[in-house]
Amino acid sequence: MSMVRHRAAFARFSTAGLVAAALLSAGCSGDSDSAGATTTLRPLNPTTTVTHDGPIALTVAVGNMKYAPADAKVKVGDTVTWKFDDKVPHNVQGIGDRAMVLNSPIMDKGEWFYTFTQPGVYRYMCTLHPDMRGTITVE
Repeated sequence: MSMVRHRAAFARFSTAGLVAAALLSAGCSGDSDSAGATTTLRPLNPTTTVTHDGPIALTVAVGNMKYAPADAKVKVGDTVTWKFDDKVPHNVQGIGDRAMVLNSPIMDKGEWFYTFTQPGVYRYMCTLHPDMRGTITVE
């Protein structure tokens, strides 16, 4: 029995060595035409500006760990702009089924907008700072 266990352990060790060698040689490939041979990680750029050609009904300032105004009313067809200006990144993420249309990128500077096409109450928050919350009521 001891010999069988010894051979099984040797087989597992040998297989692990072969897999590791294959992975190392694949990762060290000098073939620049090979897709997927090199992975480049780029830092997230938290500064984004989105442009909008229509009139803006409301601008919500995003900074100092709050939305200002936190609660607002607009009409169907109105566009709301969230203007980000802070040292730390934030976003706008809708809460609930109706508000899931609110989904801005994470950013610390720039603007993001949404044009409301359906009446209702749209609650939102910053996913990075859950105490930051706001509501847009669309009439």
